[in-house]
Amino acid sequence: MGTKHRGPPEERRALDAYVKFVRAYDTVDSRLRSALREEGLTVSQLGVLEALMHIGPMVQSELAEKLLTSPSNLTTVLDNLERDGMVRRQRSTEDRRQVEVSLTSDGRELIEDVFPSHAGRITRLFGALDPEEQEELGRLCRKLGRGAG
Repeated sequence: MGTKHRGPPEERRALDAYVKFVRAYDTVDSRLRSALREEGLTVSQLGVLEALMHIGPMVQSELAEKLLTSPSNLTTVLDNLERDGMVRRQRSTEDRRQVEVSLTSDGRELIEDVFPSHAGRITRLFGALDPEEQEELGRLCRKLGRGAG
């Protein structure tokens, strides 16, 4: 269902696109969160583990930037992952302000186990679009994100 707004055509078109975008995101996000919850992870925790698996150890501030999250939110996520033995934080000896985050062997084992099924779920959900549509969606989202920034 599109917008019922009676404003100018450019507002109606933008609002209609926004409503469809948010509803699609909410549907996909809900399915992914539900599956991750069964794995015992939050989306934020998965993001941390996945970044460390694919990129390797990095300082906490760089990790927050990569994940587009606030340093304070990341601290909470890391506290929980560290408590569960999934990540290790180590303060730099050269610059005490820098804290390097890395996966533990348990963390690596968990993300290597969980990530393939997560990627498969995303692949299945995005299978509603053909390959060209997926590429176009990616281009449009990047353009929208950069234009809004």
